[in-house]
Amino acid sequence: MATMTAPNPSPLTPELIESVISGLPIQGRIMLRLIMLQHFDVTDEEIQYMVADRPDPRCVAGSKPTHNVLTQDAIRSVTEKRDQYLRHVRLKRERTRLQCDCLVKLMAIRTAMAEQAAVLLSTKFGVAAEAIGELKAQARTALPKPAIRALDQRWDARELTVEEYQRQRLGIDMQTHIRLADKYRKRLDLAERERQTADFSSLQDHEVCHIWGLPAGSLAARKVKYMTQFLQGLQAALQKSAPAAGSQTAPLDLWKETFAVLATRPVQRSTSIYDGLESTETELIEKETSMAWGSLNEDVEAKFWLSLVQGASSNAVHSEITRSLFGLQRLAAILNDLDTSAPALDEALLSRATPKAFEQPAELPEPAPADAATNEMKEHVLKSMFGEQHPDLTGGGKW
Repeated sequence: MATMTAPNPSPLTPELIESVISGLPIQGRIMLRLIMLQHFDVTDEEIQYMVADRPDPRCVAGSKPTHNVLTQDAIRSVTEKRDQYLRHVRLKRERTRLQCDCLVKLMAIRTAMAEQAAVLLSTKFGVAAEAIGELKAQARTALPKPAIRALDQRWDARELTVEEYQRQRLGIDMQTHIRLADKYRKRLDLAERERQTADFSSLQDHEVCHIWGLPAGSLAARKVKYMTQFLQGLQAALQKSAPAAGSQTAPLDLWKETFAVLATRPVQRSTSIYDGLESTETELIEKETSMAWGSLNEDVEAKFWLSLVQGASSNAVHSEITRSLFGLQRLAAILNDLDTSAPALDEALLSRATPKAFEQPAELPEPAPADAATNEMKEHVLKSMFGEQHPDLTGGGKW
């Protein structure tokens, strides 16, 4: 019988890639670092070289060519363009990584709560395993709102005991957690594809031209030249560090493998500020906590997750063109601090499944006895209003 063998780890390392890029001429270093801007920084020295290297705009206008002078405005212009693209690609990479991390944890919590609900139904309420299995099989098509509404109506009519209500509500909640876990699994597949796109996408030629200030023809020639030098340098470094790697039956795609290796490095976290999502920061945190415990309505949950991913809502302040990561960062922190032990899950499930208590009729307070001083004051006020009455006006006389 054939045995499965694990794939060999990549012979490339981030340190090896950085050393090869550092060994290129300054034009090559700038070119490679701009192309892989989500993984590398462009230094101030290299920015000054780009300012001096780009064509003099007076040559294009037909004036006499002169030496390109390094002005503060020119350096600031290139720096701002670099920062603009750097922030865009770094935030995109951070956002997709946060999405994947949050979805993995949400899916794990929903699965754990569904299993814990099944344990409670079996041990605490004595539900048979066949009935629990049937509830799980119907989870994808179950409609929780009508079922909860009918259950509450029966409770208000006092047709159920507390134990019967909890047993039926736990079954509904178990189906909800199963359904949400399946939804998070599908979202995770999409988020993983977005993450790979963010990790493996290189800066486009027109974007490099915009930062560097080079015409497209000059950039294309330099790109081919220095990418070839980079790949040849990687191959030579691999053969030098591991001679056996050069005799592999399936040669590596060094360009693709470079991005795959760099993607394993941790993502640098940015600092985001609250931008008005969900009206107030307190409401945002409460809603994210409800989402973490699975108590958010499913229709509300879908819209809320979209607003977190997009980094905006109708209440958010769009202060920059990139998406805000404040909501995702706060959700990741809440999920990290969540207590997912079995007792904590039991408490959360039973608390949600407990019916509301019936309101007791309010008792009217007994009237306080009136004291003599109050009665005398009332009588004095009435006499002051009506005055002393004449005996003839009281009906004592004759007409």
